[in-house]
Amino acid sequence: MIEKARSPSAVLLLACFWLSPASATTDYRIETFTEGLEYPWSMAFLPDGRMLVTERGGRLRIIAASGQLQEQAVGGLPEIYATSQAGLLDVVLDPEFEQNQRIFFSYSYGDRSANNTRLASARLVDGQLQDVKTLFTALPAKAGSSHYGGRIAFLPDNSLLLTLGDGFDYREQAQDLSNHLGKIVRINRDGSVPEDNPFVDVKDAAPEVYSYGHRNVQGIVYAPQLKRVYSHEHGPRGGDELNLIKPGVNYGWPLITYGVDYNGAQISPYTELPGLEQPLLQWTPSVAPSSLMLYSGSGFKYWKGDLFASTLAEKSVRRIRMKNGMLAGQEVLFEELDERIRGVFGGPDGNIYLLTDNAEGRVLKVIPTE
Repeated sequence: MIEKARSPSAVLLLACFWLSPASATTDYRIETFTEGLEYPWSMAFLPDGRMLVTERGGRLRIIAASGQLQEQAVGGLPEIYATSQAGLLDVVLDPEFEQNQRIFFSYSYGDRSANNTRLASARLVDGQLQDVKTLFTALPAKAGSSHYGGRIAFLPDNSLLLTLGDGFDYREQAQDLSNHLGKIVRINRDGSVPEDNPFVDVKDAAPEVYSYGHRNVQGIVYAPQLKRVYSHEHGPRGGDELNLIKPGVNYGWPLITYGVDYNGAQISPYTELPGLEQPLLQWTPSVAPSSLMLYSGSGFKYWKGDLFASTLAEKSVRRIRMKNGMLAGQEVLFEELDERIRGVFGGPDGNIYLLTDNAEGRVLKVIPTE
């Protein structure tokens, strides 16, 4: 167990955005809740107190309310392409789960020469998946094993958003509306295309596309009080972004970027161009944002309504303070763990749960001590 009082210091992050002190000191302790996971990627809280956790290698696990990891993985998953960044990705409960026992999950399909992201649904019955249905398949299938996106967010109109990546070697395709690379797509829960999607009536455009010009979006949340969608995406070397997502908008990748290629080469000379949306904030050097959460619990009263982004490279969680719907500074949390954090989630108990990104992955529980 790690226990530490937090009182963040103010240091300059960017010319336009800053790390700022919290409105009040928040004390917490961090406990290991579950061990024995292999590269956990996402988690969902079941109504009976148990949890579902995805392992990137292709297993869906159940954790008891006590934290005990069930030895037997959930059966019934479809075939998954699992290597490098590819594998079993997000898992979320249907908003009506208690009535229909339905879950949604994303994963990589195909093989090394032809693969992409897929979204499916199923009913969870007695530790098994039943009635598995493919709802969406990102096209085209491409080579490689990088940049799948994969995060899911429900909207109040019974539709959902799925984030996708640009496939790494296909970044120019993020500007091509005829495919799903480098896009956020919107579909109904049954897999059909909403009639009011922004490009439904545009010739040769993929009708599922909601926004485009993205690199690799691994965090997305809907903020119900503000009626807004926030997402973040990995930049190359620098230029990670937090964006306010609006239908039909072009977020610029790779025409504009605050980052450079991994070898130091220039990707674009532009950080802004007419008609291309600017990020709400950008992180340079990269923090590698890996999931996004809007905290709505009661455990951390000073954090309620703030955004939280887990990071891989920085080995932290970024608290992005919100005030009257506006960004109001940042705080770096949990860096004392010195671990890559794959996911940050608000639990129904008001605590915050973290997933560590390694072969001996853990679920950590952050508990307020004030």
